[in-house]
Amino acid sequence: MAGASARLRTKLLLLEPEFRGATHHMWRSEGLLPRYRAYLCAMHAVIRASVPLMELALDRTRARAATGDPLAGPLAAYLEEHIREEEGHDAWLLEDLRAAGGSPEDALGPLPSPLIASLAGSQYYWIEHHHPVALLGYIAVLEGYAPAPGLTGRIARHTGLPAAALRTVREHAALDTEHLDELYALLDRLPLGRDREAAVAVSALHSLDALTRLFVRLGRSAPAPSPRGAGPVPPMGVTP
Repeated sequence: MAGASARLRTKLLLLEPEFRGATHHMWRSEGLLPRYRAYLCAMHAVIRASVPLMELALDRTRARAATGDPLAGPLAAYLEEHIREEEGHDAWLLEDLRAAGGSPEDALGPLPSPLIASLAGSQYYWIEHHHPVALLGYIAVLEGYAPAPGLTGRIARHTGLPAAALRTVREHAALDTEHLDELYALLDRLPLGRDREAAVAVSALHSLDALTRLFVRLGRSAPAPSPRGAGPVPPMGVTP
């Protein structure tokens, strides 16, 4: 009989074609440099919520331990470890943005998109008003739909950016497969029951849908026009 992780993967497959189409369009070579900077800003807005979300879920999980919740022990242990693994990743994105010719203020200053608020904000609601186990669906999407291993080279080729601008993409392509395996193993160990498993699935499906819509929005962005009378501006680090 299939476990909870296999059932979750099957559900997510329904949304994957649209997600793959959005990412393929977003990473097209034309105008990639400014779009990559916009991607770094958007991902910073998402990732800076990751540790606070897990800390909130951990706090609420520990409170549930006193009620005899059978999920509390293993869920708390997982969150404690994962918080340590994810700390500082938002800072990586700001460093990447600076190395890509942007400024940290580009990410920190503007109001985050409603799509990002929907992606992360829904988790706050479910943690507080349903059960913190729902956050596992969100984590499954962020870990399971991380950058592909070859993406770093593609971005470098089409933008001329240095390795220092690509740390987050490079590191997450390597780290997230292992993290996803750990999460799926946890899902298969937890005594979820039908209701808790459904909460994880709803969280994951909502997260993948919101992430897809965010990438569609990023894929629509176009490079700013060159100043009047000037020729095309070459990508950073590329000699015309």
